[in-house]
Amino acid sequence: MIELSTLDWLVLAGFFVLLLAVVVVSMRQKEEDTTDYFLAGRNASWLVIGASIFASNIGSEHLVGLSGAGAQSGMALAHWEMQSWIILLLGWVFVPFYWSSKVYTMPEFLERRFNSKSRTFLSVISLISYVLTKVAVTVYAGGIAFKTILGIESIWGIDFFWISAIGLVVITGIYTVLGGMKAIMWTSVLQTPVLIIGSVVILVVGLDKVGGWSEVERLNDVNMHLIRSASDKEFPWPGIIFGSFIIGFWYWCTDQYIVQRVLSAKGIKEARRGTMFAGYLKLLPIFIFLVPGMIAYALKAKGIISYDSADQAFPTLVAELLPSGVKGIVIGGLVAALMSSLASLFNSSATLFTIDFYKKFKPESTEKHLLKVGRLATVAIVILGLLWIPIMSLIADVLYEYLQSVQSLIAPGIAAVFLLGLCSKRITPTAGFVGLVSGFILGMIRLVLLPFKDDLSGSSFAWITDMNWLYYCILLFVVVVVLMIVVSIFTKPASDEQLKGLTFSSLDKATLKEVAAGLDKWDYIHTAGIIGITAFIYYRFW
Repeated sequence: MIELSTLDWLVLAGFFVLLLAVVVVSMRQKEEDTTDYFLAGRNASWLVIGASIFASNIGSEHLVGLSGAGAQSGMALAHWEMQSWIILLLGWVFVPFYWSSKVYTMPEFLERRFNSKSRTFLSVISLISYVLTKVAVTVYAGGIAFKTILGIESIWGIDFFWISAIGLVVITGIYTVLGGMKAIMWTSVLQTPVLIIGSVVILVVGLDKVGGWSEVERLNDVNMHLIRSASDKEFPWPGIIFGSFIIGFWYWCTDQYIVQRVLSAKGIKEARRGTMFAGYLKLLPIFIFLVPGMIAYALKAKGIISYDSADQAFPTLVAELLPSGVKGIVIGGLVAALMSSLASLFNSSATLFTIDFYKKFKPESTEKHLLKVGRLATVAIVILGLLWIPIMSLIADVLYEYLQSVQSLIAPGIAAVFLLGLCSKRITPTAGFVGLVSGFILGMIRLVLLPFKDDLSGSSFAWITDMNWLYYCILLFVVVVVLMIVVSIFTKPASDEQLKGLTFSSLDKATLKEVAAGLDKWDYIHTAGIIGITAFIYYRFW
């Protein structure tokens, strides 16, 4: 059981006082309508956008899950943490479409590009993905972390995992519901440095305990390499390279959870620079989350620490290595990660349900009523996520691997529809809808069969569960692309009037002029810097 000193408690208390102050200030700025509540009044600066993107992405699945992945498989999953260049695609390529269209949600954007059926179905997929990944993963990781750090098995006969997990949901839900998007984005600015500082402390202390970087490399051996053999059962290099891009493109460029941050921008320039700031921050997780997992593996090999499962690596480092006075910072970072990702999820879920479902079927609803509906929808999403948690362990042993495995089944269809839809005017509304439906069904078939993998051995369905998850992701993407092209040949395309500003070839001159007017040398310098750092990391750990 971890022992917190007076200084630790003071640090934690200070963090929560600042958090409370931000929420109070946000509440004083009353939401007049859904634009205020869901998109912070479309007045966010690049600093707030970048910090919010990073804090929304970096949740407990990184502190707990990514560290666990580092402890089990080393650098294999680092590819997902080197996707800063895909965040740049969001800022440079996709922001002009999204921001200029003044949409609230990605499903709303698809309605303009294709049809209302595509909008409704993407909303369904997005909400299901939140249940399967973001809610379940974040709450599970939080419960595991606090149970391991505090060393409490149960209270009043109730597993402490569920007490800490549900308590976290309730606290975060209160400030999200009361403060809206403004509270989320401004608390992200507070939480991001706390998160980074806490994780850096773990990295430094861990390296000192293990005997330096050379010991980490020696004990992790082959796991230090990013690129594995094409015959590797878990992480073959063709699957990693192409599969991680498909998942990354979906997550960073089309997922409401992330894109909602740039939709809150003052303008295209602020949105683009916000993605650049997020790009720099996104380079950190390899070193402050994944490497500590590798350090934990090395320390365990030396007999200095002990843990039962890989997902306990980070909490064990906190509980056993940190000196008095420092634990408070690290635990504050953990709480920050949990709360920021959950808060972003709550708001995105409310936005999707309210704007793409409720308002569509009840357009006469008042703004105040829509806010109430969005908050109730969030509660329902959280409950469904909690119910899914017991099934997660049947799909993958390590949390972060589970997350990427499920996302690899959701991402291909959506990525194909957005990519083809923006690139070609010839992709028809029918093809867009068919692509979404077929991609989702083919992905869910594998997800449903995975828990029964052993029972399916030798059957005609075995290949679906036996195929490497990354190769299945690539296959799914290719199938959807081909299907959309074939359907487009035989169906009617949308009119030029409908497509105005929604494809590369139809982007209006006013938007292009705004994009060009906001550019200066620093945009190019920072872009080159992010790409250069990413390339160096690949070179160093090839």
